[in-house]
Amino acid sequence: MTVDRELITRKLLLIAQDLDTVAPFATKPASTFLGSRIDQAVVERLLERMIGRMIDVNYHLITESGQPPPADYHASFLKLAELSIVDPEFARRIARCAGLRNRLVHEYEDIDPRKVFDSLQAARNDILTYMRCVETYLNGLPER
Repeated sequence: MTVDRELITRKLLLIAQDLDTVAPFATKPASTFLGSRIDQAVVERLLERMIGRMIDVNYHLITESGQPPPADYHASFLKLAELSIVDPEFARRIARCAGLRNRLVHEYEDIDPRKVFDSLQAARNDILTYMRCVETYLNGLPER
């Protein structure tokens, strides 16, 4: 099985573009964010897209390494640690974003704008770390 570098690179580029787009929202005071339903909606959608693309990358890397697909999105991040793509502590931390994605997509419960704002703050660094880890992994793979 072969990792499709072009697919992964394209997904990472899209994640990076959304991360750049969402960056100005992260620097606003929490009170400004909490007072703007438009800001909240934009951030929710961008987080949903970034997390969805990360999950796509996870599943591709996992299945192309010969492993069965993980049971769920949360497990896909944990599996990256088993494959030595990310470290286990980071995998446990970033895996929580799968729950956020599910709440945003399926509206299981009322979305707490404060939690979205807090998630945005954490996502700024965690998503960059995730992207660096995936890029490092890709760079270590033999060329096709």
